[in-house]
Amino acid sequence: MKKNTGLAVLLIAFGALILLNKVGIHLGPFIGSIMAYVIPLAMVGLGYVGIKNGSKFGWIIAGLGIIILLGKLAGWIVILLALGLIAYGFSMLSSRRSRV
Repeated sequence: MKKNTGLAVLLIAFGALILLNKVGIHLGPFIGSIMAYVIPLAMVGLGYVGIKNGSKFGWIIAGLGIIILLGKLAGWIVILLALGLIAYGFSMLSSRRSRV
């Protein structure tokens, strides 16, 4: 197998899933939710390739992909921030007790 065969198969599979969804053949809500993240990730990846090739258009595609992806991940980012604040608060309490 060649170097890019796995990537090619992955791109074909994602393309087929998008096409089936647009035609009206839905494979469940899980596939739709995955595709909501795949498109922005693909935009970031294509933008990265464009940036590596020296294209200013790559910056635009990557930037849009990052903005869309941040919007989709905002709920998870807030949850991680809340968990971080809780952990930091507990670490402050435990360090205060060890000093006393």
